[in-house]
Amino acid sequence: MDYQFNGLPLHVLLVHAVVVIVPLAALCTVLSVLWPAARRRLGFVTPLLALVALALVPPTQAAGIWLMARVDTTPAVQTHVGLGLNLLPWVAALFAAALAQWLWFRWGTAAADRLRAALGTAGTRILAAVAAVLVVALAAGTTAAVVQVGESGTRAVWEGRFSQEPPLP
Repeated sequence: MDYQFNGLPLHVLLVHAVVVIVPLAALCTVLSVLWPAARRRLGFVTPLLALVALALVPPTQAAGIWLMARVDTTPAVQTHVGLGLNLLPWVAALFAAALAQWLWFRWGTAAADRLRAALGTAGTRILAAVAAVLVVALAAGTTAAVVQVGESGTRAVWEGRFSQEPPLP
């Protein structure tokens, strides 16, 4: 497949969508877990956004591999590729968490009642707190992974290729 759009490498264009949508999906997931008013307003948008993020990662990776075959393979490029190939599991886990929280708060009323009966109010609160901490950690890890991939890609492209000072007129 030819990963170009209007003469530009598609990877360069797709990366911008990933860099915006993945952290946005992470933020919406955290808000939906921690803030009931945000959960009600966001509704199905949270898992849908996480699904879009998940759908964007494989074509971005494929376009990046296509681009790597057409540029000088430097250690910085290899680092970027290695980090980029590790992003998919993070985003897949984020989608699973976003979908699970949406399903739970949408249809989990009977299950919540059974859980409350089995664990008691204190046990249910502890379990909810643990789940919230795990979701926040997952969202932070996913966002950190995107930042690492993006930063390494920026270094691979720009490090040593521009002047710190503008040229004299």
